[in-house]
Amino acid sequence: MADILITNSTVIAVDPERRIIADGAVAIEGEHIVAVGPTSDVVRDHPAKDIIDARGMAIMPGLVDAHAHAGHGLIKTMGGGGSDDWQKACQAAYTVGSTPEFWHAEAQLAALERLRFGVTTGVSLLGGGDSVMRSDEPAYGDAHMQGVLAVGTRSVVAVGSTRPPHPRTYARWDGSTRTNYAVSFEQQHATCKTLIERWHRTHQDRLHLATLTPTLHRAHLEVPGAQDAISQSRAMKRLADDHGLMFMQDGHTKGSVRIANDIGILGPSTLLSHATGLDNEEIAICARTDTRIVHNPSAIASILARCPVPELLQAGVLVALGSDATAPDRSGDMFRHMQQCMHYHRTHFHDPSWLPPGKVLEMCTIDGARALGLDHEIGSLEPGKKADIILVDLRRPHLYPANMPEFRVTYFANGNDVHTVLVAGRVLLRDRNPVHLDQDTVLDNAQREADLLIERLDLQALLKTPSMFWGHVRDSNLIE
Repeated sequence: MADILITNSTVIAVDPERRIIADGAVAIEGEHIVAVGPTSDVVRDHPAKDIIDARGMAIMPGLVDAHAHAGHGLIKTMGGGGSDDWQKACQAAYTVGSTPEFWHAEAQLAALERLRFGVTTGVSLLGGGDSVMRSDEPAYGDAHMQGVLAVGTRSVVAVGSTRPPHPRTYARWDGSTRTNYAVSFEQQHATCKTLIERWHRTHQDRLHLATLTPTLHRAHLEVPGAQDAISQSRAMKRLADDHGLMFMQDGHTKGSVRIANDIGILGPSTLLSHATGLDNEEIAICARTDTRIVHNPSAIASILARCPVPELLQAGVLVALGSDATAPDRSGDMFRHMQQCMHYHRTHFHDPSWLPPGKVLEMCTIDGARALGLDHEIGSLEPGKKADIILVDLRRPHLYPANMPEFRVTYFANGNDVHTVLVAGRVLLRDRNPVHLDQDTVLDNAQREADLLIERLDLQALLKTPSMFWGHVRDSNLIE
């Protein structure tokens, strides 16, 4: 007797055979998939307590978002998004302006957004911007973990150090009273270790940790303290290796992969985000070291320089897809980012043959799982894997007529077409509504914490409509 049987659907399995089953079914026992096949066969062999009739839908593996930022969800478009003001707001929020309540509310909001969009596994860096991590005390990471836990999705949370010099000033709040304090690299390292020991692979293996250090560019090696930056990067990589974690760096571009290779932090457990402007030598380094890449086609970094995804793939490099969400101008909707990915590279080559839709679907399912070292558990619909499953409603005007579903879900679908979501065999979203939490409460908590942050840091001016929002061809405030 199976626990859940999903029937009468188009199965897009992304399994080794890349099966598409026109009238298919999936049987689930506990956390795991036990059968995938034609509805008649699966129903015959696996009677179930709970039957979900998915007629008119596609059954797919849950999507994987391999790069995003915790904290961004409550800042989003402040200052118009992408401006120096937005970057300053991030830096202040993630060091001196936020409370554990902020991180809890933002984690729930971001996880709920992912859930509604069919993202069952997501990477979240605990902070963002140029080396702004909330790693001074474990309380902030604890609050984030508790927030994700309440939603029920699967999460890989990257914690790490800030860029030298140290100490860096952080602040805690007691009501309206702010207390500044200095934080050393050693304290950040200890915070990361505590979070790893407390949370890694807990709660049905849904919560994972990774370590993180700032990406080093040539300019960082030409200033006093450069050796500290190198030694700290190596220390955080060792912490990851000692605990069997992924090691991540954000913002790689134009020469930084070569530096990372020189200091010995690349390899199959290293995940580099953005990776724009890479030359042929750096592509070869990634292939030789089996280093993994996350491409964020909707990010500002991908406007400033191109991530050479087709060239990386042709060299044998594993490339996953990320949202870089949720700020300043993009959501966690991975359908949007799949479509952006295809058009981004086809536009570059002036050639529509690049990156067929099946490849980009792999990048945010099985390849995303492989990049995180989780492909033995998630990323495809196969017996023995965790039942992380989404149902996409195909009976929508923009997805009709009902043929070629593998093309329709990648070219035309969006996150709002996701109807049902299961993680580890547990139904978290049904008929587009979260099952185990109140959405209005999550939204109200997020609004409250955003308002409190704005008040603490006196950021009200960043909520005004920018002067060049209307009637201008170019916003000079966003020019770097």
